Amino acid sequence: MIELTAAEVAAATGGRLVADPDVRVTGSVVVDSRQAQAGSLFVALPGEHVDGHDFVPVAVGNGAALVLASREVDAPAVVVGDVQAALGALAREVLRRLRAAGDVQVVGITGSVGKTTTKDLLGQLLAPHGRTVVPRGSFNNEIGLPLTVLEADASTRYLVLEMGASGIGHLTYLTQIAPPDVSVVLAVGSAHLGEFGGIEAVATAKSEIVTGLAPGGTAVLNADDLRVVAMADVAPGPVVTFGTIPAADVRAENIGMDRSGCASFDLRVRGAEPVTHPVQLRLVGEHHISNALAAAAAAIQVGLDPQAVAAGLNEAPAISPHRMAVTQRADGITVIDDSYNANPDSMRAALKALAVMAGRERRSVAVLGEMRELGPDSRAAHDEIGRLVVRLNIKLLVVVGEGAGGIHDGATQEGSWGDETRFVPDVEAASALLRDELLPGDVVLVKSSNGSGLWRLGDELAGEVRA
Repeated sequence: MIELTAAEVAAATGGRLVADPDVRVTGSVVVDSRQAQAGSLFVALPGEHVDGHDFVPVAVGNGAALVLASREVDAPAVVVGDVQAALGALAREVLRRLRAAGDVQVVGITGSVGKTTTKDLLGQLLAPHGRTVVPRGSFNNEIGLPLTVLEADASTRYLVLEMGASGIGHLTYLTQIAPPDVSVVLAVGSAHLGEFGGIEAVATAKSEIVTGLAPGGTAVLNADDLRVVAMADVAPGPVVTFGTIPAADVRAENIGMDRSGCASFDLRVRGAEPVTHPVQLRLVGEHHISNALAAAAAAIQVGLDPQAVAAGLNEAPAISPHRMAVTQRADGITVIDDSYNANPDSMRAALKALAVMAGRERRSVAVLGEMRELGPDSRAAHDEIGRLVVRLNIKLLVVVGEGAGGIHDGATQEGSWGDETRFVPDVEAASALLRDELLPGDVVLVKSSNGSGLWRLGDELAGEVRA
């Protein structure tokens, strides 16, 4: 972060200064006291289970120079009424200063699926061309986004922000903190459908990243998704589309898939015809074509040329854990760990990738857990996935946990029976079953919402068990 005095932090947040006004924040902004270091600003967030104020002594002991708090603490502090809102206000002010002083460009990314992969790809495309700040993990909410903004400094040229929403108004709040110069909308799908209350509400919420553009900003929209491309009607400025249809401004032609499940295509950019640029992705799954096109379109909007974009896509690996992470085990078993999150759209994409990778020569095994936050349609959505497993001729289905039981039911009703589909109550039971069941040559997909805990099985199968 840029250096600020305690007085400047108080002015930015509307807080009351309980410190020497000349105390300087020269380090990172942190919400975890263990991450504090010399010159840090420690943000004492109240939590459901723990209160950040209780950890002020640890933060100060690690070197924190100032605390952002909702009450006086035994440390130099700025006291505010709402710590979370103050964090957002501080990020807003820091970004305002950076924009006034330099040429930082902000790219915001949202969508029901693909946000993290797209921001990872875009970060890798931009990094060789200037200092790039990209969210760690899925820092995409009212806490993670301002923390990401506050990692930027005067040398930052590109600030990539992942913007998540689980309700109307969430993206409006985030874009008020960091209005994007380029807003990317990937897809309108069924993630968090239960919280939104319907697919049209999802579309309305996602469109807030478009209406929240900075003056003169550009909307980058998925031409293959009718609800997304319709957001052009509310865009305050230029619109660029990406997709596989001929009308898309940035599009994929001559799409292919290799036996490893990775897609290839020719990248064509309107205005640069007739030149095309070959791309061979290193990411598993045909659905990553859309993510790659979105990253390409955003990168071109901030100044990269198509040839550099294609070259970058060819080199970009998967870098976030539990997202179609492929491990080739020494015993000949291939593990596809996509256990970070799940909704019907991403579940279908992952199952199709499993079918492609296994082909006719290897046995396909799908280990599936619950898709959360789907609302009243949850049972039907899980049933449909079970039926798709059968239609894709997945050889063995292991359904984990009561919440995912509809997958087992759907597969059974579609015609899968006997040893082709198994239901187990928890991760431990799934682990025991797979230890006995898996054979050399099998291709195993592990897929669920993060809260189901199936990621622990993904780590175990990949041989990377974490504490």
